[in-house]
Amino acid sequence: MSRIPIPKTAPPAPSIPSTSSVPSAADASTVPSSPSSPASPASSAGGTALSPLGLFTVLMGAALPMVDFFIVNVALPTIDHDLHAGPAMLEMVVGGYGVAYAVLLVLGGRLGDMVGRRRLFLWGTAAFGVTSVACGLAPDAWTLVAARVAQGAASALMMPQVLATIQATTQGARRTKALSMYSGTAGVASAVGQVLGGVLVSVDLFGTGWRSIFLVNAPVAALVLLLTVRAVPETRSEHPTRVDGRGTVLLSLTLVSLLLPLTEGRSAGWPVWSWVLLAVFPFAAVAFVVVERREERAGRTPLVPPSLLRIHSVRSGLALLVPFSIGWGGFMFVIAVALQEGLRLGPLAAGVALVPLCLTFLLGSTVGPRLGARYGRRAVTAGTLIQATGLITLVATFHWGWDGLGALGPAPGLALLGLGQGVLLPLTLRTVLSEVPTTQAGVGGGVMITTQQSFMALGVATLGTLFLSLAPSVGMRDALTITLGAQLAAVAVTLLLSLRLPRAVG
Repeated sequence: MSRIPIPKTAPPAPSIPSTSSVPSAADASTVPSSPSSPASPASSAGGTALSPLGLFTVLMGAALPMVDFFIVNVALPTIDHDLHAGPAMLEMVVGGYGVAYAVLLVLGGRLGDMVGRRRLFLWGTAAFGVTSVACGLAPDAWTLVAARVAQGAASALMMPQVLATIQATTQGARRTKALSMYSGTAGVASAVGQVLGGVLVSVDLFGTGWRSIFLVNAPVAALVLLLTVRAVPETRSEHPTRVDGRGTVLLSLTLVSLLLPLTEGRSAGWPVWSWVLLAVFPFAAVAFVVVERREERAGRTPLVPPSLLRIHSVRSGLALLVPFSIGWGGFMFVIAVALQEGLRLGPLAAGVALVPLCLTFLLGSTVGPRLGARYGRRAVTAGTLIQATGLITLVATFHWGWDGLGALGPAPGLALLGLGQGVLLPLTLRTVLSEVPTTQAGVGGGVMITTQQSFMALGVATLGTLFLSLAPSVGMRDALTITLGAQLAAVAVTLLLSLRLPRAVG
C-alpha cells in the first residue's frame, strides 16, 4: 500500500465567494451591500427574504464540496489498492478537484449574476451529484481523475451563489447570524468529512468500499435540489456587466501556472513542465494586473478592479488572510497524515480526533461577531492569540506525549486552535467587505476567495513538503513539531497584521 501523498491544493475553504459583477446604482437592490450600510433584501424574485429553511439549504449545498475534499483523504490508501493508482495519480485525484475549483470560481460568480444565482446553484448542485456518481463508478484511476476535475468545476458553480444569495436576501442581525453560520460550516465540514470517510470506508457499505464516499453525495444533492426549488429565492443583477474575457483568461493562466506545478510537481519528480509553468506564473500575474488597470481606466468593468485594493479594510484584511490561509491549508492535511501514519490511528479514529476542533470552531464563529461588535479588531487579535496557544499546546503534546497518544490526546490543543480560528476568520472575512461600496461588494468577495484559495494551496505545498521531507530523517514526531513551529511563525505574522485592521471590524 502506498503512502498517503500530500495533495498540493487546498480544500474549498471557508470563504466569501465571488459574485463578480459591478452593477449600476439602479441595481443596488439586488447587490450584496457592505455590512456597514443599509441593504434591502429585495431581489428579482420580488423582494423575497431568505427563510430559515432557505438558509439551511444553501449551507447544506456549501458543505457538500467541503466535506468531499476531506472525505477523500482517508480513502486514498484504499483507492490506491483497488485502482493501482500510485502516489502521483492519487495527488491528481485530490489536486485536480482543487485546481478546477480555484480556476473557475470567479467565472461561476459572474455567471450567477447574469443568469440567476438560484438557477446556477441548481445547475451546479445537479452537476455535483452527477459527477459524484461518475467518481463512484470510475473503473480506473484516469477516469476517477477526470470525474474529480469535473466535480471541482461543479463546485465552482455552486459555491459563489451561496454567500451572494445570503447577502442579497438578508440584512442586519439576520445577515450577521447567517454569515457566522456560513463561516462555521467549513469548520464542521472538515471534521465531518474525515469522520464520515472513515465510517464509510470501514463499514464497506454494500461492498462498495471507497466508492461509497462519492456515491453518498447523490441523495444529498437531490435533497438540496428539492429544497432549493421550494425555499431559495432567485436573485440576479438586473444590469449584469459583460464577462472580462482577457482578465478571465489571464487569471486562469495565473492560477494554473501556480497551482498545477505545486499540485503535481513533487510527486512527478519536478519535471521540466513544472518549472516552465512556475516561470510563466509571474509574467501571467503581471499581465493580469496591467490588463485590469487598463480596463478600469477605460471605464469598463474588470474582473478584479485595482481600485478595490486601495480600500483600507480590503487591503489590511487580505494581508491578514495570507499567513492565516498558508497555515490553515498546510495544517489540515499534515495533521491527518500524522494521525494515520505517525500515530497509527485508523481512518475513523483520525477523524474523531478532529471533532474538538470542529466544535470549538463552530462556537468561535458564533460568539465572534458579538466580540467584534464590542471590542473591534482586538477580538481578531485575541482569536490569533488563542490560535497560537492551541498550536503551542499541540507542539508540547506531540513532542512529549507521542508514544501511546490516542485519538483524544490532541483534543485540548485542537479545541483551542479551533476556537481561535472560529473567532478570527468570520470577523476577517466580513472586515474585507465592510468598506467596499455597495456596487462592488460582489467583486470584493471574488478578490477574497481567490486570495484565500491560492494561499491555502501554497500552504499545503510548503508545510506539507517540509513535513514529508523531514519525516524520513528525523521521524514523524519531530517532523510534525517542526512543521507546527513553522505554522506558528505564520500565526505571529497574522498577529502583527491584526493590529493594522480597522478599529471596527465585521
